[in-house]
Amino acid sequence: MLMDLIFIILSVFLLWKGADFVVDSASALASSFGISELTVGLTIVAMGTSLPEFMVTFLAALKNLPSISLSNVIGSNIFNLGIILGSLALIQPVPTNKTIIFRDGLFLLAIILLITWFGYDLLLARWAGGLLLCLFTAYLVWVGKKNKLPVEIDVTQRKAKWWDYPRLGLGILFLSLGANFLVEHASNLARHFGLSEWFIGVTIVAAGTSLPELATSLSAALKGKHQLLVGNLLGSDIFNFAGVLGITALFHPLSISPLGLFNLKIAATNVLLLLIFMRTNWQLSRWEGLVLILINLLRWSRDYLH
Repeated sequence: MLMDLIFIILSVFLLWKGADFVVDSASALASSFGISELTVGLTIVAMGTSLPEFMVTFLAALKNLPSISLSNVIGSNIFNLGIILGSLALIQPVPTNKTIIFRDGLFLLAIILLITWFGYDLLLARWAGGLLLCLFTAYLVWVGKKNKLPVEIDVTQRKAKWWDYPRLGLGILFLSLGANFLVEHASNLARHFGLSEWFIGVTIVAAGTSLPELATSLSAALKGKHQLLVGNLLGSDIFNFAGVLGITALFHPLSISPLGLFNLKIAATNVLLLLIFMRTNWQLSRWEGLVLILINLLRWSRDYLH
């Protein structure tokens, strides 16, 4: 029990330092190469902070636990675009723009609808996984070609140094290790106090794999990097649905339960509502953030806790 407490404290430190490294170095690299922070958030930062989700989803599929694979991705959607983004908007309204809504947001919505369509026969086949990967690759190329967005130049932003490259990688590693340590050792403590494996899986593990996104987004919000914040959360969901499920299905076709199919429809509806909120006054306001939190807490309690 003492070792579990020590590792939990270590995980908090890793998440804190990892988020600080990722946000600071990613912003410096974006400034040096003339790339928008939104693009960096949608790609490098998003995929880096989604490593825990990828590990859980892929390994669960290899162990023939397809329901865990899909529920982990859907659970990440609940936390990223519901709990985390809603909470940050509750603290301070989050500004948006046309690119975030009409390119990245609509692409995420289209991907979820496509997976829902694939899932009507209750199977995500290898060819579907391959198609998702192709679409994800095309999206990355599209984002890369359009990375010089009309954003305001921050003259106070420092330029990247040589050490920002390994520092960015180290930050992503810290985030991944911190999330995994926290999930494992918090689960041990939960078992010690007699909580069920089922309860641990749907709470600690689901929330724990989203901790890198939470830590990075909170750090970005405190530093005023709103495009990096939104890009990280949207990009993580895009990577989870298109990249993670695509790779997983390509290696091991995923069966989809009727409950999973229903949750995919709810996820699509939730993203559509988020885009409507983000379009109103080109920001996500405090009351809209509160609505997102309440809706996603209801989703979580209805689908998992009962």
